[in-house]
Amino acid sequence: QVQLVESGGGLVQAGGSLRLSCAASGRTTSSYGMGWFRQAPGKEREFVAGISWSGGGTYYAGSAKGRFTISRDNAKNMMYLQMNSLKPEDTAVYFCAARSGSLWRTTWDEYDYWGQGTQVTVSS
Repeated sequence: QVQLVESGGGLVQAGGSLRLSCAASGRTTSSYGMGWFRQAPGKEREFVAGISWSGGGTYYAGSAKGRFTISRDNAKNMMYLQMNSLKPEDTAVYFCAARSGSLWRTTWDEYDYWGQGTQVTVSS
């Protein structure tokens, strides 16, 4: 079992930045691909970014590419999402997720563990 806790969300003006963190605990010695997803009111949960177990491989949704950076520190059992040039359409609850295996996936149902989410609100 792996427990995930997100932090770092908040209210920011358009063009601003936020850094989300995801703390993992439990069975963290296994290899896990990880990802960030988000869900806006009335919309389905969507993939934002994924990262391999080693951190050497990353992948971004088109909406995040060039603005967001995913990273992880396995020694600290942490994953991060640096979000720059935020837009009002980035407003959502952001979730971190982990899946058994070394690689990320882009569909939410391929992840085994989820955090509770952190709210990001971008004002115009």
